[in-house]
Amino acid sequence: MDLLQDIALNVQSGYTEKTRKAVEQAVAEGIPANDILHKGLIAGMNVVAERFKTGQMFLPEVLAVAGAMKAGMTIVRPLLEMTNHESLGKIVIGTVRGDMHDIGKNLVAIMLQGAGFDVVDLGTDVRADKFIEAVEREHPDIIGMSALLTTTMVHMKGVIEALEKKNLREKVKVIIGGAPISRNYAQEIRADGYARDAATAVDLVRTLLNSTRATAAV
Repeated sequence: MDLLQDIALNVQSGYTEKTRKAVEQAVAEGIPANDILHKGLIAGMNVVAERFKTGQMFLPEVLAVAGAMKAGMTIVRPLLEMTNHESLGKIVIGTVRGDMHDIGKNLVAIMLQGAGFDVVDLGTDVRADKFIEAVEREHPDIIGMSALLTTTMVHMKGVIEALEKKNLREKVKVIIGGAPISRNYAQEIRADGYARDAATAVDLVRTLLNSTRATAAV
């Protein structure tokens, strides 16, 4: 079997150790890091994302896949940095202030990485000023905010207001998600989009970036 196809299949199956060994073998055989990323790891994640969206895979399976993807990315990322790999875009992501839940956020982050985006994960319980600092430091294309509690989702609005006060709102798109979040709430707080799960978050990011770049090109 082709080694890159082997990597993709191991990712799809959530085989962390097999994915790690296959990626190490690909590196040892001189396969370019960009090919390992796109034809191996991302190819596998694309299949998983589609299955997740259509209900053919469920959260426990996707979490296993995320572990396999992370194992492969740990090996490939330093090599990509050495070759000045150009990502599809940069996303800063975090769970908002007062909320320590991270499973959904982590899944979104790994699926975005698996789709070819650079992700800066701020972790959980992230205050508005930390999001602002990350925007000023990282210059991301998009901020992604997560919340699982109705008592913490209100802080999403605070982050957007902080961006406006710092005159940064026009420089970055904002997307939100989490169990209590809805499309109506996203519109209410003037976010640029809402995603109900990790797979649709990837689609949303692609759509927003393509729209931004198309507008810039006009």
